[in-house]
Amino acid sequence: MKFEQYKEAFEKKASIFGYSEDNIQLCLIYAELLFKNNVPVIYNTSHLSALVGYNKEYLKNATKHTPSFYRDFQIKKKNGTLRTISEPLPSLKEIHIWILENILANVKLSPFAKAYRKKIRIFENLKFHKNQPIVYTIDLKDFFCSINTDAVEAIFKSLGYSLLISNLLAKLCTKDNSLPQGAPTSPCLSNIFFKETDNLIANYCLEQKIKYTRYADDLSFSGEFNENVLLEFVKNSIEKIGLKINEDKIRLMRTGSRQTVTGIVVNEKPQVVFYKRNKLRQDLFYIKKFGLAGHMSHRKIEKTNYLEHLLGQINFVLQINPDDKEFQGYMTYLIELKKLSEIRD
Repeated sequence: MKFEQYKEAFEKKASIFGYSEDNIQLCLIYAELLFKNNVPVIYNTSHLSALVGYNKEYLKNATKHTPSFYRDFQIKKKNGTLRTISEPLPSLKEIHIWILENILANVKLSPFAKAYRKKIRIFENLKFHKNQPIVYTIDLKDFFCSINTDAVEAIFKSLGYSLLISNLLAKLCTKDNSLPQGAPTSPCLSNIFFKETDNLIANYCLEQKIKYTRYADDLSFSGEFNENVLLEFVKNSIEKIGLKINEDKIRLMRTGSRQTVTGIVVNEKPQVVFYKRNKLRQDLFYIKKFGLAGHMSHRKIEKTNYLEHLLGQINFVLQINPDDKEFQGYMTYLIELKKLSEIRD
């Protein structure tokens, strides 16, 4: 619907309900900005309640007693430590998905942000850094946890929403004053939050002829440059928005050493790191030798979806390097194995 159509319909309906001309014009001024930003008009809590399909009392409770609306669990990180995942319970998750699909998905992001975007594969983050003299990666510390409710509220206000609605949406999207890892809205909100900083860093890099991309909390740079000068600029840029660099995860990789971006080797052609590919080779070797059930029993693997898990890992290898004949063979073998297991079942 175009704004002119909305305006005409709104004026007719508002007049029937006895709105004054001044109130009608204030509502339309508010609505016009939201239309320009391609996001839905939301006037008040009752309006949002009707749009998301949950009553005002539910929205109120979800913002006041937020921890009760999440399921927390932990997963192991690469370094062996645990990461806490906070997943919204089904009803709140539905509201998150509505906010994501109807509001956040319409916000234009920096082209240098490569994660959490439809139709953009991880390869888009790699191709820029292929076969470069220097690859330099910087990791942001506690990325989601450092983006607080006020910062999220500012995002909604920038789209044209009132203070009341911006505050309500921000509280619905945050837990314990930060973006929860596991919420549908968090990835997109993090990209929007970092948008101006993405562009600031990218403009500096363009001037210095440095290639730059960001994949979630991983910043990647490549080319020929002084890494210390670049690091100082990035530090200053991210500190302005309350973020910090993880000093333990800064990597400088020169020609002749293995250069990786988000765990993918980029020296000559993008390739999943050797130890991961070798692990898959071993799994396939033992599956072929002892059968799937025998391999799982020997390795004490209890995953009910283990076959799908392996297919997903091999598919990822082929996304990075589609011409890998070896892993094409593994994919074909596992697909046939899956078909046979489905027939037996």
